[in-house]
Amino acid sequence: MERKSQALRTPRAAGLVGIIFALLLAAAIILIRLAIPERPGNAGDVWLTDPSRRRTVQTALRLIPFAGIFFLWFMGAVRARIGKAEDQFFATVFLGSGLVFVATLFGAAAAAGSLLATADAYGTGSEPQMWSFGHHLTYSLLTTYSMRMAAVFTVSTSSIGHRFRVLPGWLSLLGCPVALTLLLVADSIAWSELVFPLWALVVSLHLLVASFRPQPALAAESRTAL
Repeated sequence: MERKSQALRTPRAAGLVGIIFALLLAAAIILIRLAIPERPGNAGDVWLTDPSRRRTVQTALRLIPFAGIFFLWFMGAVRARIGKAEDQFFATVFLGSGLVFVATLFGAAAAAGSLLATADAYGTGSEPQMWSFGHHLTYSLLTTYSMRMAAVFTVSTSSIGHRFRVLPGWLSLLGCPVALTLLLVADSIAWSELVFPLWALVVSLHLLVASFRPQPALAAESRTAL
C-alpha cells in the first residue's frame, strides 16, 4: 500500500514543483529582459543608474535561487517517477545537464548582482570596459551556456519520457524544436529562452493531470493481488 501511495504522489510532486519552477524562471527572465538592454552603453548601462530598473533586476535576482531550488526538486521527482528502470546513459545526461544548468543560471545571477554591488560602491561614471565586461558575462551565462544545458536537459527528459511512457508522444516530440531553439538561436534572438520555462510548464501540467488518472501499473498490481 505504501508503494502504491508513493507511486501516486511522485508525478503529482513533479508536476507541482515543475510548475513553480517554470513560473519563477519565466518571471526572472522577463524582468531581466525588460530592465537590462541587450547591448550595453558606452559609459555604463542605463539600468545601473535607473532606480526602477535596478529594483526590477534585484527582484529577478531574488527569484532565481528559488527557481533553481524548485528545478532540483523537479529533477528528483522525475527520477523517482521513473524508478529503478531508468537508463544509466540518459540518467547521466539528465542529471549532468540539469546540474550545470542550475550552476550557470546562478553564475549569471551572481554576475548581475556583482554589477549592482559595484555600482553601489563605486558608481558608474568610470571604467566603461568593466561595465561592458560584466554585462556580456551576465548575458553569455544566461543566454548561451545555461540555455545550451537547458537544451540538453530537454532532449534527455523527452527521451526518458518517451522510452518509459512517462510523457505522451506529442509531448516528447515537442522537446525537439524546443531544444533546437535553445541550442541554436537562444543567444541571438531575444526572448527565445522563454521556450524552456514554457516547455517545463507544459510537461509539469501533464504530470500533474496524469497523477489524478488511474495508473496502469498500479491497476495491474491490484489485479495480481486479487
